[in-house]
Amino acid sequence: MDIKARMQDIIAKEAAAVAAIQVTDAFEQAVNILLNCRGKVITTGIGKAGYIAHKFAATLSSTGTPAFFVHPAEAGHGDLGMLDDGDAVVAFSTSGKSNEVLEMLEIVHNLGVDHVIGVTSHTDAPLRELSEVVLDMGPDIEEPCPINLTPSATIAVMLAISDAIALTLLELKGFTREDYHARHHRGYLGSISRPRAKYNDE
Repeated sequence: MDIKARMQDIIAKEAAAVAAIQVTDAFEQAVNILLNCRGKVITTGIGKAGYIAHKFAATLSSTGTPAFFVHPAEAGHGDLGMLDDGDAVVAFSTSGKSNEVLEMLEIVHNLGVDHVIGVTSHTDAPLRELSEVVLDMGPDIEEPCPINLTPSATIAVMLAISDAIALTLLELKGFTREDYHARHHRGYLGSISRPRAKYNDE
């Protein structure tokens, strides 16, 4: 195997999957829902999608949109109590068929959640029926994995979609460097966002 060529091919396929994302009216609708959310944004997902959901909540929180992650497997053991009237849920699932995620979404409407946004790829995903807005990842994402199982291109697409939402919200809210520093005052990013900061690594 030509290791460098193989790695370049993997990166190229993931980049192609991200470049193929179609930003439809649903994406704008999702941004407006989160922009006008009366409560908090709750993200969820399981497996690799759960890690993206967790990262999305962290990015939102540090850029002016209060958010947190709820693990769907823990949701049925009391963690749904963290949801409240006016909240919005963003659910990540490539297949849209993960039982834990579907079960959670079937219940959240009873807790006063205003909106559910689903992020999925499969056209026959039950997640679509449980979501007010669906963000399509694209139905024909090619995974670079030689056994066509390891999710990498699909996860890159999820990450790109979540980042696009978070950074668009940041801009719409007029979020400033000072605002960022107030929420992220430690580490390197804290040092360079500090007013009149010296650009040194902490």
